[in-house]
Amino acid sequence: MIIGIDDTDSRRGGCTTYLCAVLVDELKRYGEVSTPRLVRLNPCIPFKTRGNGAVSFEIKTRNKEKDAEVKEMVKARVSELSELREEETNPGVVFIDNDALNAIVREEKDSKSMLKNFYENAVREVLTIEDAYELISNLHLDYFGLKTKRGIIGALAAASFLVLQKNKPDYYDFTYELMSYRRKERWGMLRLIEETSVWKADAATYPLTWDTVDWGEKKIVFAPHSPCPVLFGIRGDSVDAIYRAYELIDAEPEERKMLFVTNQGTDFHLIRFEGEVAKEKLQDYHSYILNGEVESNPRTIEGGHVVFSISLSEKVLGSIECVAYEPTKGFRDIIRKLRVGDEITVYGSLKKETLNLEKIEVRKLNNVIERNPRCDKCGRTLKSAGRFQGYRCKRCGTFKAEKDKVIVERGIETGLYEVPPVARRHISKPLIRMRMEGADKEIHPSR
Repeated sequence: MIIGIDDTDSRRGGCTTYLCAVLVDELKRYGEVSTPRLVRLNPCIPFKTRGNGAVSFEIKTRNKEKDAEVKEMVKARVSELSELREEETNPGVVFIDNDALNAIVREEKDSKSMLKNFYENAVREVLTIEDAYELISNLHLDYFGLKTKRGIIGALAAASFLVLQKNKPDYYDFTYELMSYRRKERWGMLRLIEETSVWKADAATYPLTWDTVDWGEKKIVFAPHSPCPVLFGIRGDSVDAIYRAYELIDAEPEERKMLFVTNQGTDFHLIRFEGEVAKEKLQDYHSYILNGEVESNPRTIEGGHVVFSISLSEKVLGSIECVAYEPTKGFRDIIRKLRVGDEITVYGSLKKETLNLEKIEVRKLNNVIERNPRCDKCGRTLKSAGRFQGYRCKRCGTFKAEKDKVIVERGIETGLYEVPPVARRHISKPLIRMRMEGADKEIHPSR
């Protein structure tokens, strides 16, 4: 049986991954429990809690009669550990029992296609609870929810992710995260983590682990600041490297830890258009990869945000404003070096027709500037002789029809640039992963 859970936490506390870790440990007495999945959903959804993450795992009970007990335990724990007093917390649980799972396998093409579409839309689109109910009905799944039950959307998406990975682990790009959880008496208190040990752990395991620290900002970034049960989380591509980093970190005693397979660090939320589409098709609360040409030079506005506009390529007609917000820190310095005529690709999420930048690829630099020509006799700068009448030296009478074109140094190279770890979304792909994958582009990681 596969179990998906979502929307049990709030901005003030709780954690869906902690609830999952508790269940995985407790349910082992009923049978074999898989490594749980942590699925980050659409990061732009306005009613998300903190990281918009849902979880799932599979349990193989020793006999079918135990499935009912497992379901009751899950329901009880979700009811107990969810932040039900908070208005935005609306837990949901989806059960894909063996009969439903076997039916999905038998009807592989249609059923798996429905699960695939639902998972991908949960990460890239805006789904409604009616969308979830429709698929649950079509596949004859069992579910449980509290309050508005909106968490059923994420629960079904996380369960779908696990079904798709079950017989083909590399169906989607994935990474790992090892979560360490605090003892309950310390929830809400200052986290005790020896920072020097974190820097040592990062130095010993990077780039197989990443986003543990931010070298540019001189901060550790793998520990949350909320009063949730999470002590810290180590992300990476290698389980061995993650556990090595874990062993090197000195911190307060933990209650438990849990390794997750996750879609974090994959850029799966980004939509790239393959054919021509009107700008009007771009929607708020979606994330895109868009090609274009810089249309206005970057400017810094109130709050330290840096803004510029691009004219979109032939695939997406129109223009759009892009912004590097103040929390992206040094990334803004890269953006400030852009100028009109640069050909770029932008990566980010759309809100109120403005793209919030996560990455940028500089494909071609405009290295040419035009300036008034100089006089060949006296060396002075020629003045305009009037609209469309060329340029003339008032002293010597020298005439030139056009401006001079000069090659200039730009202080920026072509290639991919990213926001630093302090500003990176869970699901955004660090450039160091692209470098390790052998990307055929110039890569400029934030460290």
